[in-house]
Amino acid sequence: MGRNFLLHPLAVRYSVFMLGLAVMGFGIAMMIKANVGVAPWDTLHIGLQKTFGLTIGMWSQIMGASIILASYVIGKIKPTVGMFLNMIFFGLFIDLFMWLNWVPIGDAVIERVVFFAAGLVIYTFGTGMYISPRLGAGPRDSFMLALHERMGWGIGKVRVGIECTVTLLGFLLGGPVSLGTLVTAVAIGPLIKQFIPLWEKMMAKPFGNASEISLHD
Repeated sequence: MGRNFLLHPLAVRYSVFMLGLAVMGFGIAMMIKANVGVAPWDTLHIGLQKTFGLTIGMWSQIMGASIILASYVIGKIKPTVGMFLNMIFFGLFIDLFMWLNWVPIGDAVIERVVFFAAGLVIYTFGTGMYISPRLGAGPRDSFMLALHERMGWGIGKVRVGIECTVTLLGFLLGGPVSLGTLVTAVAIGPLIKQFIPLWEKMMAKPFGNASEISLHD
């Protein structure tokens, strides 16, 4: 009975989804600790932390909740279970791995760069995991889709506009912006495209994933 439940397609999909969020949080924590630049949204979360307190993960959750509301108001995109799980647990996993302080990083630039690169690969690997069960786009992707549908702008232009805006806001609030931020913006898409097919094969029948590809968060 228990074994059948664990191997039930829906149970497998949710398990992979949650594990993917954990791996993503681990990768983000590595990138933050490397201190050579982070993704645009994390620049904003760190800037908010420095300005108003709380934790990076909490600000990820607060911004996620705000974006879910904005997506509904702008594009009438109804929240899904996967969207709320993403909002809540991604922030929790980031804070968990930041708190654990599992690997001491030295001051050597090469050491920080290697740590950053490893974090980026781990983050994108986890993103492929989180996407493959097809349980819905994350809050930020939903917001992107809402703007696309409401304004009629292309997805690419909307994405670039959002990322530039949050980077600028994060920078003004004291968030880190450096070469690593540019590398992240350029490399995330191609890396995720490499990992999605791998996880799609694993999540193919009998686990019941849909054929439609969702967007990463």
